[in-house]
Amino acid sequence: MRKYAGLCLLLACALQAQDEIAHAQRLKSSLLGIDTHIDTIQRVLVGHLDLGQRLPDGQIDLPRLQEGGMHAPFFALWVPTYFKGAEAVRRTLDLRDAMQSVFDRYPDRIQLATSGADLERIVKSGKIAAVLTLEGGHQIADDLAVLRMYHRLGIRSMTLTHFRNNNWADSSTDKPRHNGLTDFGKEVVREMNRIGMMVDISHVSDKTFYDTLAVTTKPVIASHSSCRVLAEIPRNMTDDMLKALARNGGVVGINFGGGFLNPRDARATMANINQMAAQEPDLVGKPLDDYAANEYARQNWARPRPSAATIDDVVAHIDHVVKVAGIDHVGIGTDFDGIPDVPKGLEDVSKMPALVAALLKHGYSDQDIQKIMGGNFLRVMKQVIGK
Repeated sequence: MRKYAGLCLLLACALQAQDEIAHAQRLKSSLLGIDTHIDTIQRVLVGHLDLGQRLPDGQIDLPRLQEGGMHAPFFALWVPTYFKGAEAVRRTLDLRDAMQSVFDRYPDRIQLATSGADLERIVKSGKIAAVLTLEGGHQIADDLAVLRMYHRLGIRSMTLTHFRNNNWADSSTDKPRHNGLTDFGKEVVREMNRIGMMVDISHVSDKTFYDTLAVTTKPVIASHSSCRVLAEIPRNMTDDMLKALARNGGVVGINFGGGFLNPRDARATMANINQMAAQEPDLVGKPLDDYAANEYARQNWARPRPSAATIDDVVAHIDHVVKVAGIDHVGIGTDFDGIPDVPKGLEDVSKMPALVAALLKHGYSDQDIQKIMGGNFLRVMKQVIGK
């Protein structure tokens, strides 16, 4: 009798799981599917890959974005911090050109979104809505005119730092140099508010974060961070930071890197960050590009290593943000194609319906999931950029 009861329980659990997956697939088509950080455009610039094809490795391409229901990715134009001054600007423009090549090749499948209304219109048309971001304030070469020109090129967000301090803001993974934001750094935040560019505080030091909130008049985002109480790395946010972000009206996008999710992966993640941050080649032009290409190949992000993290860890971080900051302040910022490991069950963007199913299993309503999977970030876009 016990054996029969056990089989019935297993069958009931299996049927419930199937119902959750079916519900997630139905819900997928109604979600905006905003992911506020992917590093995929590096693969186009360095590897000349065709994002229109389903690729055998990596985590992102156009077919898998559609399959996973992630209709509005933020493509990061990431420039390593060893590109200095004019070299950082040149590299940014090379990445913008690589992104344009995707738009030009697939105008029927992907389009640039420069506002919240743009994003909604493009997604409704069945295309991918691409939002462009900068990943590091060093890319403006300490010049607000360069920032404004990036905005004119359709870029709508910028992380204030990357792995290292720049000349006006401290990074979370470098020794403090400015005690947060300098006066010029505060000017950068004000100018981003004025022109309609989202201020991204992923990568910044805790003091830079609080300085930014003291200056900004608009909500900020943490495009690809998670919760420090669950995984102790400085790139993640403390509970006090999450509360402050909520008071500001901002949103944090949960990072899918193993070290951001699970403490067993955190040490390896920090070792990798420290190694990358230490690089300072004395090169310019093509030799510097070649160096960057070799380093990108060495990182081998297209084939991430096994991780201790799982889909349950992602849900745990979402749960924690909801508990501390509220349902209106959490979203998704996978860091796909820029992380050395991925959680089991979320190996690439095509698996995102499994996350929706897991959230349903944890009791989140369809309305809650709409917010997590894009609604919250869309609100910030409209508040910062305008409708």
